[in-house]
Amino acid sequence: MAVLIRMPEVAANVTSAQIVSWLKAEGDTVAAGEALAEIETDKAVVEFAAEAAGVLARILVPAGQAADVSAPIAALRQDGDDDAQVEALLRDADGGGVPSPVEAPDAAVAAGSAPDTDGQRIFASPLARRLARGAGLALEGVPGSGPHGRIVRRDIEAALSAGPAAPTLAAPHAAAYTPALAEDAPSTRIPHTAMRRTIARRLTESKTQIPHFYLRADCRVDRLLQMRHEINQGGTRVSINDIVVKAVAVALAREPDMNVGWTDEAVIRYAAADVCVAVSTESGLVTPVVRDVGRKPLSLVSQEIAVLAKRAREHGLAPADYQGGSFTVSNLGMYGVREFSAIINPPQAAILAVGAVEKRPVVDDSGALAVAPMMSVVLSVDHRCIDGALAARWLAAFRRLLENPLSILV
Repeated sequence: MAVLIRMPEVAANVTSAQIVSWLKAEGDTVAAGEALAEIETDKAVVEFAAEAAGVLARILVPAGQAADVSAPIAALRQDGDDDAQVEALLRDADGGGVPSPVEAPDAAVAAGSAPDTDGQRIFASPLARRLARGAGLALEGVPGSGPHGRIVRRDIEAALSAGPAAPTLAAPHAAAYTPALAEDAPSTRIPHTAMRRTIARRLTESKTQIPHFYLRADCRVDRLLQMRHEINQGGTRVSINDIVVKAVAVALAREPDMNVGWTDEAVIRYAAADVCVAVSTESGLVTPVVRDVGRKPLSLVSQEIAVLAKRAREHGLAPADYQGGSFTVSNLGMYGVREFSAIINPPQAAILAVGAVEKRPVVDDSGALAVAPMMSVVLSVDHRCIDGALAARWLAAFRRLLENPLSILV
């Protein structure tokens, strides 16, 4: 019999996801286990495989649109089914109050959440929209009997049987202020991706809810550069960022009270240094996790960072690659940025912003002026669970590790 394909929970605690692309078209044969669609969460794009074989009879959520987890996104016709059975399946699902897709504002009309005459959004099921469109019926003024006033099939049928109705006047309301764009200014509207929306929401929450404070340090890294040069000459390739990540883990082992996260119920002290590494992708910033960095040799840390960064840029991260983490490193040094302050990634309590290595004037131990390679770092800290003295001790330990890098390896 025909079956509904529902939006999967592609990651823990995800309530909705966006269809990036359908890998099959309506009418295509689908094998069990075959990739059916690409779905974007807040962190990555993953392939969604069909659980049963059949023919893709109907796509309910088009590419570029989001839907709640468990909401129907397609219908599959199996052996012996015909179109009437598919339509009956969709009518039953619609009448049962299946949650409607989650629409982006820019795609509201196409997705079926259209603005009415007051600029408010009208929520209707996919079947109701299709019936209304076929009958030339505007959704404005159609009362919805579904959950939260959602328009469903029976509402469209009732409106069509009742004939045309006189338009009703909406209650006056205060108009929201929208900055006007110059009419002659060229511009392009770029709809938000699920990842970009989540980044915006999480960073806004972080900056408004977490009491950030910042500590800055300048690290002399001539010994570090020399050690890296010698390691690379031996055939093992490591980057400055790899060494920084390893140093972070060693410093967390020396100051374990820094390896914590905040929840409303308790401060979580992590047993291992699971370091997130910020990676820039076309869709936005993602932070895959290098697990238990403190127990791994530098060469293995370097290999894992390279693999995770490649997966991130190819949208190939699995949920296990980016969930969790106890501390984050964000490095913009490769772009020539001298220093910056990063935003904490909750529930973590700290993030280290790493700047470029550059030659600067310094005063050596003898009091003479010299030139040395220096690197500035800024530590952002959640003051709810980490106090200034603790953060200062950790940053001092980290600085000593960078300036005496052999201690990172032992």
